[in-house]
Amino acid sequence: MISVGIFTGYYPYTLADTIAKIKKDGMSCVQLDLTFKDIDLDRGKITKEKANKVRDAFRDANIPIVAISAYTNLTHPDPVKRKANIDHVKEVLAHARDFGTPYVISETGTYNEESDWSPDDKNFTEEAFQDFKMVATEIAKYAYDHDAVFLIENYVNNIIGSIDEVARLLQEIDHPGIGLLLDPTNYFDGNNIDKVDETIEKIFWVLDDKVKIAHAKDIKRAENLEEKFGDGSADHNSFRGAGAVELPAPGLGLLNYELYLKHLRKNHPNIPIIIEHLDESDIPRAKKFVDDTLKKIGG
Repeated sequence: MISVGIFTGYYPYTLADTIAKIKKDGMSCVQLDLTFKDIDLDRGKITKEKANKVRDAFRDANIPIVAISAYTNLTHPDPVKRKANIDHVKEVLAHARDFGTPYVISETGTYNEESDWSPDDKNFTEEAFQDFKMVATEIAKYAYDHDAVFLIENYVNNIIGSIDEVARLLQEIDHPGIGLLLDPTNYFDGNNIDKVDETIEKIFWVLDDKVKIAHAKDIKRAENLEEKFGDGSADHNSFRGAGAVELPAPGLGLLNYELYLKHLRKNHPNIPIIIEHLDESDIPRAKKFVDDTLKKIGG
């Protein structure tokens, strides 16, 4: 049975209050954002003791931590910022098992200096692919050495965006320290938003064996081409889309959720799916939508 969870960052409270609200909303797992009002888990501040405290609190609540957010720009054009970002992901990977999961997730980066979500012409070059491949290989080896797994989350505006780019990257690295966070909405732009089912089918046909964790948000045509943000404690919790495609909460767009979840059910019957791109007030509706769709398809 597919378990339904949420990013902890949509609850900007203390550790205890966050867990209480997540439990009240009926979530069966979480992706951990390192942002609690009463525990300092900022860069350079993570310790085994703090990680174990978080892990044990979620264990006591019977809510598994299935992955940890470490979203950052791993190919930042400023070499000082790039190194700091890579070091941050390594820090989280080094403590991943202390938090109770092997999986640590980040996007694949952009050369845009203003936003982690905006494109740059250089993103779509062979040089960019090789640049990120070098970074990802280094991180995958570091993850493996620390009994962890680095999961990439591709996005169309970033260096690794398309199905073919993801497949090529994971084939060329071919290392147990790297895998894929699956979010089908991240593959859509103005060129394929009218080909929802075809794109979902290709995602699973090409990438199915690399998938470790799944996300739940949606797609729709954007009314403007600017970046869209909502409320949230971090950029990855407030981002709502860029360019021709908006990325609202699950059930508020065009994604064929029955098809998506049928594919997940087939080869990943116990995978966690993590709800995102919403405000706290919309969490009960989004949870019900995902649950109802899962019941409909028998997942």
